[in-house]
Amino acid sequence: MKTLVVVALVAACSASQLNQPRPAIAARSQESLALRLRGGNSVVTTAPQASLRGGGSKPLFMGIDLQLFSYFAFWYLLNYFYSINNKLCLNAAGGKAGFPLTVSTMQLGVGVLYSIFAWAAPEMRTVPTVTMDDVVSMIPVSFCAAAAHSFSVFAQSAGAVSFAMIVKAAEPAFAAIVGTLFYGKTISSSKWAMLVPVIGGVILASVKELDFAWSALITASLANLFAAFKGNENKKLMDTPGIRDRLGGVGNQFAITTILSFLISLPFLIAKEGAKFGQFVDLFKTNPVVSSNLITSGLYFYLYNELATLTIKKTSATTQSVANTAKRVIVIVGSALAFGESLEAMKMLGCSICIGGVFAYSLVPRRSSNTRAHPPLATPKRAAAALLRPGCSRLRAPLWAGPVEMPRSSRLRRAGHTPEGHGYYLWDAC
Repeated sequence: MKTLVVVALVAACSASQLNQPRPAIAARSQESLALRLRGGNSVVTTAPQASLRGGGSKPLFMGIDLQLFSYFAFWYLLNYFYSINNKLCLNAAGGKAGFPLTVSTMQLGVGVLYSIFAWAAPEMRTVPTVTMDDVVSMIPVSFCAAAAHSFSVFAQSAGAVSFAMIVKAAEPAFAAIVGTLFYGKTISSSKWAMLVPVIGGVILASVKELDFAWSALITASLANLFAAFKGNENKKLMDTPGIRDRLGGVGNQFAITTILSFLISLPFLIAKEGAKFGQFVDLFKTNPVVSSNLITSGLYFYLYNELATLTIKKTSATTQSVANTAKRVIVIVGSALAFGESLEAMKMLGCSICIGGVFAYSLVPRRSSNTRAHPPLATPKRAAAALLRPGCSRLRAPLWAGPVEMPRSSRLRRAGHTPEGHGYYLWDAC
């Protein structure tokens, strides 16, 4: 009953967000910025004031964004429940000598069933219109997601949940190294310096970990490695022209990624644990601890990841940093208390240093502050003069910058991005 209530509430929260009109469409329908380029009649209006990230209006109650508050609450709650139910299922299925890959794959399978239900249920989620090329382009992200999830489950089966979470908190270190070596990203020296306490904290926590196992440390580190590749590949995927519109939202993107991750995991499951899959089926039928915790952990895993995506979409980078830090503390301490895991002073000190380093890392700018400032937007008067000027004219100052794409025109030239990641455009009639 608890699971059904939680799932129903989370589904309602996510559906309310996913069914909202896309910000670009909503902004165009309101004509916050109109350009009429036909018949020489050109009108430029001032740019609208900044709207909420993620679109839509704030459902406020006594100054509190209730929708965002519910996202945070259920994100934390489901992440904690997933950690508990996942460990209970793994323990009942034999721990690291049992069926960790089967458990991780079947958890993805539960997410697949939920995705299909969300598409079939009326008014819950629109079916994406992706092409076969889109599906193929999502395979690298899905492979990395499947590997990250499987290795994370391996880590929790091999040792204490709290220790696995401490190691997974060092994910920014892996993301920095992978981004620099394989994706040509540049990271400031301040960010590199913040990785020292992250790695040092993990080492301190490992020294006094009573349930320490090299397999837990290695598999949790591999989970971080594939999570870093997944983040970079996902960014490349979202740069594909038109894929955002064809996916129809972050919910559909995560659903398709989960389906592909499940299909990718099946061959590895057959190769590693296929010979004893019949034993797992018998265990699933006869042991309610395995069956109930497998289903609930699969649901919790899918829903908390989807809610995390929706929460990130509606918050700033600083808020995300604070939220992730608080989430890690809750899961580490909560799981340690639930399973009676060690809370040695040295382990907690290492945990605090590691999480503090992650928090500081997320707040430090990616690049140094002496980068060239972005040019200011053109005033409406200058923009209108450039539009109406006959012959060859070029407006050097950006005409428009924002999350909404400008209407297409042969005279509009995309000139770059603002520091916030939005495109800005120049008027070029030459």
